[in-house]
Amino acid sequence: MADQFHGGWAKTNLNLSVLPGAAYAAKRRSAVSERFPGERIIVPSGGLKVRSNDFDYAFRPHSAFVHLTAEQGTQAVPDSVLVFEPTGSGHSVTLFTRQRSPRGIGPNSTEFYSDRRHGEFWIGRRRTLSETADTLGIEVATRDELEQAISRSIPTRVLRGEDTYVDALVPPTPQADAELVTFLSELRLVKDEWEIGRLREAVDCTVTGFTDVLSELGDATRHARGERWIEGTFNRRARLGGYGLGFDTIAAAGSHSCILHWMQNDGPVRDGDLLLLDAGAEADSFYTGDVTRTLPVSGHFTEAQRRVYDLVFAAQSAGIAALRPGAPFGAFHDAAMRVIAEELDAWGLRPYGTTASTPGPDLYRRYTLCGSGHMLGLDCHDCAGARDEAYSAGVLRRGHVLTVEPGLYFQPDDLTVPAELRGIGVRIEDDLVITSSGAECLSSGLPRSADEVEAWMASVR
Repeated sequence: MADQFHGGWAKTNLNLSVLPGAAYAAKRRSAVSERFPGERIIVPSGGLKVRSNDFDYAFRPHSAFVHLTAEQGTQAVPDSVLVFEPTGSGHSVTLFTRQRSPRGIGPNSTEFYSDRRHGEFWIGRRRTLSETADTLGIEVATRDELEQAISRSIPTRVLRGEDTYVDALVPPTPQADAELVTFLSELRLVKDEWEIGRLREAVDCTVTGFTDVLSELGDATRHARGERWIEGTFNRRARLGGYGLGFDTIAAAGSHSCILHWMQNDGPVRDGDLLLLDAGAEADSFYTGDVTRTLPVSGHFTEAQRRVYDLVFAAQSAGIAALRPGAPFGAFHDAAMRVIAEELDAWGLRPYGTTASTPGPDLYRRYTLCGSGHMLGLDCHDCAGARDEAYSAGVLRRGHVLTVEPGLYFQPDDLTVPAELRGIGVRIEDDLVITSSGAECLSSGLPRSADEVEAWMASVR
């Protein structure tokens, strides 16, 4: 039976060229080589993850692997492994990966039609090894050769937890492996020009998705689970314009807007309520946007809604104004929270049990809940493995990309706030790149102030 599959196939060639990001990835690999002389470094892409029974989630490589290869969405191959092998002058770098499913006679020759996880007739054509080498500008070998290639006993650091096969091949060195994670995170803190270009693409797609949502807001009000309509509208744009989503879309209407990571999205969208939409499109390069707007479903804020919205807008504006190279990373959060604290104190709001005589950011944690922003890049919350002194306790540098997203969340059952404010949640979030003199807002295509939002809604609807 199998013989009928092994002959009569035309030769095909994808005619691929080197990816534009490959040269930048090569520079990053050089930085890894310089940091760890004489040591072997292993960075797996990770593999497929089971969703249910014999269905997998869509594959998404580890961000460190993407950063060091410039791999693109639909071409990424599960179970790939990047190996830095020390030489006298640095490292030779080889990508061990799955080649195109062979159709001849020999090992794995039935994979192309019989393997539902990796076979070409099941999931599509992979690149050949030479096509991968040409595309990424890197030496390539089959994954089957990995064990022999790393058999020499030398100091080795591994990005662990991504590939059980690799983890089993190399004995763990916890401190050394942890230092590798930290370095790979910090290597992504400052974005180069190619990365900023990809972030522009991701944010532009995200902005378009918000406009799509606005045009279908009326449709959402006609469904019992209108939040799902909003979610689907944005998600469609993310798939059309990029690889997909940077994170699950938050479409929170009414009092759901008070839940920071509301992702059930199963509630109605009613006139008179606010819709808090926090969403990000992930580009084919895996870089993601992350933008939030809080919209009055009717097209106009009520007096109470505008009161809260205007305060969050003022806080975000103060935070953005604090962005500049050399400023402490936390300065924008402090500036935003100072505005919120002083205004809430002027409103006479004091959370239950507080006794401080002067307003301060921590005093109002009940209503603000979390920090006012984070680094952005290949991960929505990028560079999470970096040391505090390089990130949260560090200073801003040209090329940092981050969000500024203060919010106020008055829970519907919070008796410390006036009844008219209960159930109102407002967050405004934009993506910004630090420049030589300040910051550029990548998401400036979306209006921010209450008046601008209402005018925008009127023009779209």
